[in-house]
Amino acid sequence: MKRTIITVLILLVFVGLIWSYEGRNTELPIPKSHLTTIEFVNSFDTLDRTLVGVQPYMELTDYLSASNFQNKIELYLQEAANSGMLSEKSLVLFPEYLGTWLVLEGEKKSITEAETLEEGLSLMVASNLFEFLVRLPQTGTESDHAAAAIFRMKSRKMAKIYYNTFSELSKKFNTHIAAGSIILPGARAEEGELVIEPDHPLENVSFIFGPDGKITGLATRKAYPIASEQPFLTATSSEDIPTYSLPIGKTSLLICADSWYSEAYQKAVEGNVEIILVPSYCTGDQTMSQLWQGYSGYDEPQDVDQADIGKITERAAWEKYALPGKISKTKAQLGMNVFLRGKFWELGTDGQPFLIRDGQLLDLTPAEKAGIWAIKF
Repeated sequence: MKRTIITVLILLVFVGLIWSYEGRNTELPIPKSHLTTIEFVNSFDTLDRTLVGVQPYMELTDYLSASNFQNKIELYLQEAANSGMLSEKSLVLFPEYLGTWLVLEGEKKSITEAETLEEGLSLMVASNLFEFLVRLPQTGTESDHAAAAIFRMKSRKMAKIYYNTFSELSKKFNTHIAAGSIILPGARAEEGELVIEPDHPLENVSFIFGPDGKITGLATRKAYPIASEQPFLTATSSEDIPTYSLPIGKTSLLICADSWYSEAYQKAVEGNVEIILVPSYCTGDQTMSQLWQGYSGYDEPQDVDQADIGKITERAAWEKYALPGKISKTKAQLGMNVFLRGKFWELGTDGQPFLIRDGQLLDLTPAEKAGIWAIKF
């Protein structure tokens, strides 16, 4: 009887392993750019610096392999290059969470066919049950232990693909790239390369890559994670937000919600930055046209008119309280905010870019899905 039980258990483990690996190496669709807008806001030949914003339209299959992800990002950079937007004095801004969905790399294609995020992540856990159970006890103060364990178990692969992709593409196109953001534990740059510590707190981080393929300066860490992020992400101090001395000028980068807080601009003020970059991710279809529900995860700062909550639209709130409304408190002449768009199960996405020049919010041609916008200065 005992031998029979052991035999059955071994058989179940064997079948489980077969199921776990089944569907991981199926052929994936070729990435598509879904570009509907490519716009040069100005094209003065006498100006030699260029800021480029990319609003990618990402699909889940773009993240299932390292090659698919890199090929997708390259599509946008190639279009920018073909349009004369890239040079040694250019910087390309990608949106928040662009690298975060690399958590799907190597997973079954069937995960993309799930109806909801919860179903997709449940399939991921079942397919990686042993490693998930190993990582689960290693979660720290995070209240969402499952999400924390998932990101930790995939963190090394995510970091490697993120770094390799933007390192290779920044060299190929000879430009600086602000590579959106990615959720990683203990991420930092050492001698221009990305290093992580899987047992450290998870953070929403962003890096800037130079034309030499190396990371430039320090990591920018999100200081004010929103309510949906707080169960698994660690907040950092806005005093640690770095500035970057780049060929296009002294630059500051604020990850999404950070751009809504005056404290996050302090280093930009002290450093007399010329350019402020904001990578963002706004969930929900048509969110920007809905009524604004106030700040997420924190109380509204004192400079917020409480009467605006539930009265003005989400986009109007972005214009009033985020980068377009706060850049005038700095000496920056140029600001750009781009959003991640795509199809991520039932989540939905929204947002169109903001471009501010000398305090004026410029009128840009919106993109139905993906778009690229550039300005010379």
